[in-house]
Amino acid sequence: MAVPKGKTSKARKRSRAANWKLTKPNLTECPHCHELKMNHRVCGNCGYYDGELVVDKSEKKAD
Repeated sequence: MAVPKGKTSKARKRSRAANWKLTKPNLTECPHCHELKMNHRVCGNCGYYDGELVVDKSEKKAD
């Protein structure tokens, strides 16, 4: 059975844990409405992707 050779120091253990950090998502400007959107996603504001209307945002849902 595998057994560690020696004790892992606090500094070594904590420096390893220090690299688990969050990163901000890369946002780009929508070429159609100029709002910020995530890359390779349909724009949540206007519904365009790659110059085409994918989601029609003009119609509202009836409750």
